[in-house]
Amino acid sequence: MNTLTFLVQTVIDLYVMVLLLRIWMQIARCDFYNPLSQFIVKLTQPVIRPLRRLIPAIGPVDTASLLLALVLTTLKFPLLVLIQSGGFSLSLFNLVIGVLSLLKAAGNLVFWVILVRSLMSWVSQGRGAMDLVLIQLTEPLMAPIRRFLPAMGGIDFSAMIVVLILYALNFLGMDIFPGLWYLL
Repeated sequence: MNTLTFLVQTVIDLYVMVLLLRIWMQIARCDFYNPLSQFIVKLTQPVIRPLRRLIPAIGPVDTASLLLALVLTTLKFPLLVLIQSGGFSLSLFNLVIGVLSLLKAAGNLVFWVILVRSLMSWVSQGRGAMDLVLIQLTEPLMAPIRRFLPAMGGIDFSAMIVVLILYALNFLGMDIFPGLWYLL
């Protein structure tokens, strides 16, 4: 059962991350014709297209993708309990867990995008097709920090500061929701 639990949890978590990345790319107005953007759209479009007919977007926020991500995070824990123990129940508590899990997934996504951008800056130095999208996504987070903390010796510490803020928010989640935050 551990293998099935791992597979279900991983597939749901990865798809939620892709949905959140799609929302983030639309808000940041990333280049739609970029290969990474096209990959994300092709991966999510079969599920999102029918939902968009029912759920319109609110401003720049793709509410169909956000709702699907919330539904997946809300159903993840009852599914895992079903796999582990054979019982399935939905409650309002599952919705709270789903919202918290969605917030944690958004923080994890920001962390990984900043990490990938930092690693890519060493390899391709801003000339790759994926670099443009990563810059468009992370620059609104890193530019305000760069105004207060300029590059020292040619090294940009803004990514490190954003990661430290994400870690602080993660520890805040652990303090506010002890025990529960570890399960998300």
